[in-house]
Amino acid sequence: MKAFKYILFLILILIIGLAIYIAVQPNSFHVERTKTLKAPTPVVYNNVIDFKNWEAWSSWIEEKPETVITLSDKTKGIGGSYTWEDEDGIGTMKTVDTKLNASIKQEMQFADFPINTVNWHFKPNENGTTDVTWTIDGKDLPFGFKAYTTVMGGMEKLIGPHYERGLEMLDSVLVADMKRYSVSVEGETQHSGGFYLYNTTSCKMDNFKVKMQEMFPKIGGYAIANNIKMAGSPFVIYHKWDEANNTVMFSCAVPTSSRFETTEPEVLTGQLESFKAVKTILNGDYENLKEAWDKTMSYIQTNNLEMIDSGPMIESYLTDPMDTPNPADWITEIYIAIK
Repeated sequence: MKAFKYILFLILILIIGLAIYIAVQPNSFHVERTKTLKAPTPVVYNNVIDFKNWEAWSSWIEEKPETVITLSDKTKGIGGSYTWEDEDGIGTMKTVDTKLNASIKQEMQFADFPINTVNWHFKPNENGTTDVTWTIDGKDLPFGFKAYTTVMGGMEKLIGPHYERGLEMLDSVLVADMKRYSVSVEGETQHSGGFYLYNTTSCKMDNFKVKMQEMFPKIGGYAIANNIKMAGSPFVIYHKWDEANNTVMFSCAVPTSSRFETTEPEVLTGQLESFKAVKTILNGDYENLKEAWDKTMSYIQTNNLEMIDSGPMIESYLTDPMDTPNPADWITEIYIAIK
């Protein structure tokens, strides 16, 4: 009997000691993780700001796929929210503040525990990647919450690995999404032609992208400086493509509503007559243009069509990458003149 009382006394001492240990634990917590994601800042921000995207990279869902996600009517931006439910209870997440492409502030509450503050910070890097910092903070923690987290090993152990895995999965999702593309050969059509401003050069194929990035701003800048309204999307006209010697001759052009006399020697004016062409549309990164050209050429051969010698071969860029940061959303049209 005495031994039993002694055991009960020891248990009581342990309970009191544990209660004291829990009571003296900090009344606040902070968990933070940072990772460099291989995607431009606007692409990262646009994904994180919309809760409908979260399930694809949530490590909690990966761990507990039976979790039930309920999206609200609004999922994107301030006021956007969602709830989740698993065997541990119901949680909610709501966006309360944002700074475009810079930060997102959210409130998270699980069961009857206190509301925690979740913050995202996005830092662009010169190489096109983004440093993403994901944090969660809680304060004025009640005894029950501290008891729960203490038994579970603390908030670092509870949340830290999930944040690390979540950022890793988010990076994979974004990289895969940016690689998404499609090539569609539309077949025979009539290109309307029209007037345009242009400049011309030749270079090694490896240097084509650099040259194009130098040339288009000169044409666009000239048009803006002289109040010339552009009448469509910028385009490239290929004059000569010599794979054997790794060279290309091309013009960078912007369409105009009428002919303009230019005063700049490097900026010329031209006109395309309407012509019959095979049209192909690429939805996706420019790195897929070779496949788009190859499929267009294959279509011409398969359908016994005949290209026009020295006829126009055009690449028209319908999407401005500055306004549309995700290359998967870029649209390019190809036109090859045929008889």
